[in-house]
Amino acid sequence: MTETVLYRYRWVVLGVFALINAIVQLNWIVFAPVTGDAASFYGVDELQIGLLSMSFMVVFILLSIPASYVIDTYGIRVGIGIGAVLTGVFGLTRGLFADTFTMVLISQIGLAAGQPFIMNAITKVGARWFPLQERATAAAVPSLAQFIGIIVAMAATPYLVSRYTIPGMLLGYGVASAVGAALTLALVRERPATPPSLVDTDERFRVFAGLKHIFKQRDMLILLALFFVGLGMFNAISTWIEQIVAPRGFGPDQAGIVGAVMVVGGIAGAGILPVLSDRMRRRKPFLVLAVAGMAPGLLGLAFATGYGLLLVSSFVFGFFLMSAYPVGFQYSAEVSYPAPESTAQGIIVMAGQLSGILFILGMDAFKSPTGSMANSMLLFIGLTVLIIAGTGFLRESTMLREVAAEA
Repeated sequence: MTETVLYRYRWVVLGVFALINAIVQLNWIVFAPVTGDAASFYGVDELQIGLLSMSFMVVFILLSIPASYVIDTYGIRVGIGIGAVLTGVFGLTRGLFADTFTMVLISQIGLAAGQPFIMNAITKVGARWFPLQERATAAAVPSLAQFIGIIVAMAATPYLVSRYTIPGMLLGYGVASAVGAALTLALVRERPATPPSLVDTDERFRVFAGLKHIFKQRDMLILLALFFVGLGMFNAISTWIEQIVAPRGFGPDQAGIVGAVMVVGGIAGAGILPVLSDRMRRRKPFLVLAVAGMAPGLLGLAFATGYGLLLVSSFVFGFFLMSAYPVGFQYSAEVSYPAPESTAQGIIVMAGQLSGILFILGMDAFKSPTGSMANSMLLFIGLTVLIIAGTGFLRESTMLREVAAEA
């Protein structure tokens, strides 16, 4: 029998992988809290600034399956390495040529191309380096890092723009991107000398056979619906946060704080529920709890007129919605086995990116003459009710039940 050993270096790999995930998300959302200022600086309308964020979603849809193929065929070091190089190079070019909107857009697309090579590797890193009973936690760490990248962008960007202007802000983030990419290339390793677990060491499907298998799984189809609504809402609300709260009298600085508090809630949720999921060796109850719990927060984001209630609502929404992120990633890897982990994860994230594009465009198209996006928020509430009902039909992970029975 093959010996299994847990190496401390797994935390080094996970740590540097978390860092590059944070940088990717920072680069994605950097314009959201300064949409108006950026539109004025570049002489474009606010929708064109929104397109800078939306480019990440468009490119993800185009490159998600190719990126998963690279990760599953050539390994995490090659896949993550490609993503790191794209992040470092185009983060720098965006900062060096920040005065020109065309160069910023080109660099943003280059940064977007690196995202699926990094994001789709989350469950693969866990499978390479961690035992099954630690993998929701392993998925939570880079997910937490993504939220930290978002909160840095939401909270720090308005200050940096006011002090250093938009080019200065982008150059600073470009240097950080290059440093993070260099550390990732230096420290990420493919796999330990011996596997961390024997529970899933059987031969895997190839990528396209895995895709066919995934779409035959009822639980994966429900999970796809959950991510289509949940991740799409998060992408859209994060992109338009200033416009969502502005009609109620809240300014850009307050909007940035609301967005940051939402991500702080996400950090708390993703730091608590996935760990409990691993300890209790259950996935379904935590997915149901996460989807049901985000509904009150969404109501507050849509209609709260007091700043305190708006902040509380933002925290609750982020706490529950973002806690579903790592648990859902790991659940997808378990219920779709023996499909490759990166393929399963890539498909559900791609669903959220597709809906993000639709939701972002829809929110802009259907805002009221006064600029209110309340109708779109009402639609989100209705969709949330539907997915709350849908998650009740999920089945518990068979793979996790087997590990729990052997414990």
